[in-house]
Amino acid sequence: LVNAGTFATLTFLAPIVTDTAGLSQWWVSVALVLFGVGSFICVPVAGRLSDARPRLVVVGGGSVLVLGWVALALFATNPVALLGLVFAQGVLGFAVGSTLITRVLYAAAGAPTMAGSYATAALNVGAAVGPVLAAVALSVMPGALGPVWVAAIATATALLLAVPLLRLIAPVESEAVK
Repeated sequence: LVNAGTFATLTFLAPIVTDTAGLSQWWVSVALVLFGVGSFICVPVAGRLSDARPRLVVVGGGSVLVLGWVALALFATNPVALLGLVFAQGVLGFAVGSTLITRVLYAAAGAPTMAGSYATAALNVGAAVGPVLAAVALSVMPGALGPVWVAAIATATALLLAVPLLRLIAPVESEAVK
């Protein structure tokens, strides 16, 4: 669900940049680079943090990610806010998404091949379904912000599903030793 939201917005970022923010086509590339740099920066930082504090990344990062999608939808008409939020969402989207996938791998350490397969399948399903839902949102909502609302809803749903399962996906150290 986190990947569905991330790819929903990323796939339809161009109309948000050009139609909603009123920037030229040139700025689409800038926005994509900012998103990519954000996701690249997050990998080593979030990787270390998610190993040490996975609950913080899932709950804290997931909550901020949801708020970031809402902020992006609300402030997309402001080019500076839009570009800053695109960078931040690149950081957060990949931090939270990769942490959830990593937690699957840890939880299923006894079946690493299956865990890797299911985690990869989940990522790919999200990467495919998110843009489809975003396209539907574009056809039923006025303007170009439907994909961002899809991202907010998908990410909030992921968070609502993950929080009750934290004991399984991100046990505290005393639970992991049991």
